[in-house]
Amino acid sequence: MRILESKQAQELLARRAARLAEAEAVVRPILEAVRERGDAAVLEYARKFDGFAGAELRQPTAGAAARLSPEFRCAIETAAANVRTYAQKQMPREWSEEIRPGIRLGQIVRPLDTVAAYIPSGRYPLPSTIVMTVVPAQVAGVPNICIASPRSPLEVLGAADLLGIPHVFQIGGAQAIAAFAYGTETVPRADRIVGPGNIYVAAAKKLLAGEVGIDFIAGPTEILIVAEDGDPRHLAADMLAQAEHDTDASAVLLTPSRRLAEAVAAEIERQLATLPTAAVARQAIERNSAAVLVTGIEEAIELANRFAPEHLSIPDAALLSKVRHAGSVFVGPFSPEAAGDYAAGPNHVLPTGGAARIRGGLSVMDYLKVISVQELTPDALAALAPAITALARAEGLEAHARSVEERIR
Repeated sequence: MRILESKQAQELLARRAARLAEAEAVVRPILEAVRERGDAAVLEYARKFDGFAGAELRQPTAGAAARLSPEFRCAIETAAANVRTYAQKQMPREWSEEIRPGIRLGQIVRPLDTVAAYIPSGRYPLPSTIVMTVVPAQVAGVPNICIASPRSPLEVLGAADLLGIPHVFQIGGAQAIAAFAYGTETVPRADRIVGPGNIYVAAAKKLLAGEVGIDFIAGPTEILIVAEDGDPRHLAADMLAQAEHDTDASAVLLTPSRRLAEAVAAEIERQLATLPTAAVARQAIERNSAAVLVTGIEEAIELANRFAPEHLSIPDAALLSKVRHAGSVFVGPFSPEAAGDYAAGPNHVLPTGGAARIRGGLSVMDYLKVISVQELTPDALAALAPAITALARAEGLEAHARSVEERIR
């Protein structure tokens, strides 16, 4: 692993532009075909890209949970319980209050009608993503929750069954995003599509945003670790945990200690020797990762805020007040990113590519609408009338002004 001075880190921290333009050109005809031909086009692409050999896009999940190993079933139940508790804490409250005499304001909270969760099942099937995308939707009260997952292994079907999702749609890629954006004979139209995916999934979500709600456009996964000291074994393991996702993944250590940087680099080599996913992880470490030497923790946090990482690891909670941009923060030596990926409770569907500057990770709020409510008495409307009518006429909207004046004559 490279060890860089902070002034050399700009190229590393300046993300390579995702090849979305190329991917968009590939997926545009797929989206149009699904819009025009529905199930027929979805089946055609499923057979072409996913090796799908069946006749039905829906795959029932009933009975799949019974075939799971006890250990895996317990793991899903533990993770789901923690994610559910966290999502319940995130729920916005309904309220109604008379804020001025005769003016009662409030908000009501309503779930979306239909959501679709995209669950990758390529190099690494991700049943944990079912927990992260489905459980907050259930907490929100979404009545129709769908899962799209090509080549679904037992763990995906079993997790869906455990969570009470009766059908998995055996579709992936851009055709899955298009099917849920437009709706087909078999696939219901979704209000929002959530979950990670490859560059073609990301391109399809980008092109269809507005046609359907999305969470965000995901890029390669990333972690920034801030450390003055610590166990090199733990830090190396955390970097490799991120690097094994994808050859485009990024793992960066920000430290003022050259000794620690060298120890972590050596430890990464030692651990790669026995890591089953070393072929992928080594490429990510060599291409996109480094230890960056900084003048101190203040500079490290400033670099982290400029990067706005998906995952940010910091040594202690005293630094939280300085964190402005991050998808999720992991505090202290016993809060590895893997805990958040699987079972701690916060969501692992997180913004990448700098999107943490504008939003946090997937939450129960992504499945809800907060609807404002207002109720005025005659006297309250009369008291507000001068302000309403003056603003309306300043904007040239005479009917707006008259709609008030007709009531207070």
